[in-house]
Amino acid sequence: MTALCVPGRMAKSALHWLAAVLLFAAVASQAVADEPIVVRLDQATLFKLPDRAATVVIGNPLIADITIQSGGIAIVTGKGYGGTNVVVMDRGGVVLSEKAIVVTSPSDHVVYVYRGPSRTTYSCNPDCSARVNLGDDPDVFEKILAETVSRTTQAMSAGANTVGR
Repeated sequence: MTALCVPGRMAKSALHWLAAVLLFAAVASQAVADEPIVVRLDQATLFKLPDRAATVVIGNPLIADITIQSGGIAIVTGKGYGGTNVVVMDRGGVVLSEKAIVVTSPSDHVVYVYRGPSRTTYSCNPDCSARVNLGDDPDVFEKILAETVSRTTQAMSAGANTVGR
């Protein structure tokens, strides 16, 4: 067996370095654990639930929604801009995990058109079409939403009529 013996001032220096490395490792691991779940509005992302997860609580369901899948997978969907959190507990109510959720705006192929104080959002992939987006002019928002709902209802009705033929 080999022993390492460092005399005097060098021993203190080595201990300081060791303490600094351990402190850095602890802070770095905490920073990784504290990274928020970032999801874009109207999109979803996955994250792994801790073992023994029994209860999952979303802070503000107007900001984000969460769906639990088998295998300990959670799907977070961005519902509104802003931040909230998710708390995961075991059967005894012990908090296993708490993470921040940040919902950001879509970035791919989105164009915002401002007319004075009002805004309209377009999805341009490949052609530009108006889309329902939080914060848009209320008249445009309601019109596009009504068109979207009408189209979806018609598509679902047409699909229901063709099943089993």
